[in-house]
Amino acid sequence: MGLLASLLSGFASGETLAAVRRARTAAIVYALAALAALCGLGFLVGAAYIWAAARYGSLAAALGFGVGFLVVAGLVLLIHRLMSGARARREAKRRKTDMKAIGVTAALALLPTLLTKGGLKGKGGLGVILAPAVALAAYAIYRENSKPGADHPDDAGEGK
Repeated sequence: MGLLASLLSGFASGETLAAVRRARTAAIVYALAALAALCGLGFLVGAAYIWAAARYGSLAAALGFGVGFLVVAGLVLLIHRLMSGARARREAKRRKTDMKAIGVTAALALLPTLLTKGGLKGKGGLGVILAPAVALAAYAIYRENSKPGADHPDDAGEGK
């Protein structure tokens, strides 16, 4: 409830609009800086081409720059492919762990309902034996999934 009140007071006081304006201004400034940096890089590439053309001839310089940019493009695509494969495997492992945790949570949440409405409590103490066994199994699953090991590298540098 406190978060909602904070959000509503932010809207009422104009803080939210000021934050949006600051974010929009920052985005425009960064876009202009990126455009200027790209222009600078373009002129540097042009200067390097002029130097190479004067030294090796225009045809050799054009071929060299063309091959160089194709190699850079290939390296960028190769690195992206390798990184996306590793990221997909890491996300699949995380999803699997999350699904196990959700399953354990659901089982533990349903356990009291099963024990009372299912009639297991009144039948010879079966609930007294079943509840600790289920809790022990759930704890074992939790321990297995929460223990950091060599297979689970820290996700330092990633937003969670």
